[in-house]
This record gives sequence, C-alpha cells and structure tokens, in this order.
Amino acid sequence: MLGVFSSSVVSPPEELVAAGSRTPSPKTKAAELLSRFLAGNTSAVSAQLGDYANLAFSHVGESPIRPRSFAAKDEIFCLFEGALDNLGSLNQHYGLAKIANESILVIEAYKALRDRAPHPTNHVIGHLEGDFSFIVFDKSTSTLFVASDQYGKVPLYWGITSDGYVAFANDADLLKGSCGKSLASFPQGCFYSTAIGELRCYENPKNIVTAIPATDEEFWGATFKVEGPAVLAATK
Repeated sequence: MLGVFSSSVVSPPEELVAAGSRTPSPKTKAAELLSRFLAGNTSAVSAQLGDYANLAFSHVGESPIRPRSFAAKDEIFCLFEGALDNLGSLNQHYGLAKIANESILVIEAYKALRDRAPHPTNHVIGHLEGDFSFIVFDKSTSTLFVASDQYGKVPLYWGITSDGYVAFANDADLLKGSCGKSLASFPQGCFYSTAIGELRCYENPKNIVTAIPATDEEFWGATFKVEGPAVLAATK
C-alpha cells in the first residue's frame, strides 16, 4: 500500500530532511513513485484526492493472515494492512455490522476521535488488538492519521520525495528509489497525526520519540526510538 501527501497536508519530518541532507542520494518526484507502484502492481487500485494526496493499494503478495483493505466513507479514506483479533467486539462497540472489515472500523474510530473525542488518541489505538498498520486521510479537513501496531508485525515505512511529498508504504525498496536517505521505518507502537502535529507513542504517551541518525552504510537515513522506561498506558 502507498500513501503520498504534499507539504500542504503534512510538513516533511525534520529528521528525515536532515538525513537526506547529510547523505545526498538519488530521489524522484512523488508522481514517479506512484507510477512505479502502479506499474509494478497491475491490479492496483488508486485514488487521487485533489492535488495534495494519492492513495493506492494492491492485493498482490499480501499475507493471507494479514490482508490489505481499502475503504472510504464521508470523505475519509483508509488503507489498512493486517488483522484485528478483537474486530467483532470493536464493530459492536462502534455500532457497525458484523461483516465490517478493519478499514471500515478504523474510519469509524477516527470519526469518533474527530467529532466526539470520547477518549485520548492513545487510548483508542490501544484498543486495537492484533497486527496492523494503517493510513487514514480525511479529505474534509486535510488531516492525516497513521499508526503501526506495538510489535511492528506489519512493517510500514515513510520518506520524503525530491519534490517534498511525504510518502508512506509497506515496501521499503519502493520508497528507497524515490526517497533516498530521507527514509525510515515507521516506529512500532506509534502514531502520527497532523491534527496533533507530531509523532507519538501510544503505548507510552509521555515518552518522547526521537530520531537517531544512521551511518552512511545503513539502508535508512534515521531510526526512530521511544525514549524512557516502558510504562504501558491504560487501555482498559
């Protein structure tokens, strides 16, 4: 799956900008990144959301136990990879049909956060039990919301293209070709929201997430780590 967003939606993370500046490497524009994804996945589905966002996904090569899904509702779009062990109970909690899949569920959870904010963001994500990563884009507010499970069982990566777009994908090699060293693994147990404006750990919300610069020999430009002792946030 792939999500590409202009700087009018999300400001390129300073840590990844710095990583690319330390070790200049070949990059391409966001349009070429999207074209390479579509060319390599002939059955891919894509959605262009104005001039500032593109989403695309394909079932090619997906794990049977961690499938990918795409959903859209009320101008909210979600790409989801993985599986939630408690999907049934969460569907019931949010008043959804039993057959609703994970991407629909995440949209509903996001809407609850946006419109009612009944619980902190870390509390809501903390109730998602299973292996997952997802990308949510709210076109009505130009809000981006991204998260990965606490064990990193469904890898997610992010980087910056040559024209300053921020891209998220489950394929590191795909991003490497367009982002060079402005590339990192999205940290497990964390979420990024443009509504908040920063990367946070939902397991340990009081702990700071920092970026450690990589060496020239490393694949990544930086590695994000959660500082401080592991004190899990209450989610029950």
